[in-house]
Amino acid sequence: MASENISGASTPKSRRNDVVAAEREQFGGIKFGSAFFGWLTAIGLTVILSALATAIGVGIGASTSGSANEAANQATQNAGTIGIVSGIVLAVILFVAYYCGGYVAGRMARFDGVKQGVAVWLWGIIIAVVLAILAAVAGDQFNVLSNLNGAPSIPVDGSALTTSGLIALAIAILVPLIGAILGGKAGMRFHRKVDQVGINHQAGI
Repeated sequence: MASENISGASTPKSRRNDVVAAEREQFGGIKFGSAFFGWLTAIGLTVILSALATAIGVGIGASTSGSANEAANQATQNAGTIGIVSGIVLAVILFVAYYCGGYVAGRMARFDGVKQGVAVWLWGIIIAVVLAILAAVAGDQFNVLSNLNGAPSIPVDGSALTTSGLIALAIAILVPLIGAILGGKAGMRFHRKVDQVGINHQAGI
């Protein structure tokens, strides 16, 4: 009985790989439905984390500033530092949010975690382009992502044609892509652990 279960492969891991390959052939590929729910997770978490970071920043500013004039002078003197810190905070928020979004898509789709992560990112790009076109036609108030600090957001007024604007746009595009890919791989890896347990059970290990 045991010999029948282990025939065709030398180790439980290789048997799992054979099973996964057969399953991926039928059920693999990009799942845009799963990726859409991953994007919803990412954009929702972006909004929540952005609001939390803003609240923390306001709280710190209120507790450290003596008067309004002093706070204004300090902000003017440290504008460069504030800009760098804001950029780092934004990058961290986008990475965490899209990592979670990629993880959701990878868990739902089971296979091809990298592709699911890219699909989550593509949903963000597609929706940003649609909203940018809508804003160009009907008015900037329809470019919702720019108001929510969602990513990526495509400005339609030329505000990105500066050094800081281009850096911010690069962060808004590249960081979510990296986070979503890593999250997609992590979400898929969970199912490989489940598959291995099933193979081990069949083999009586």
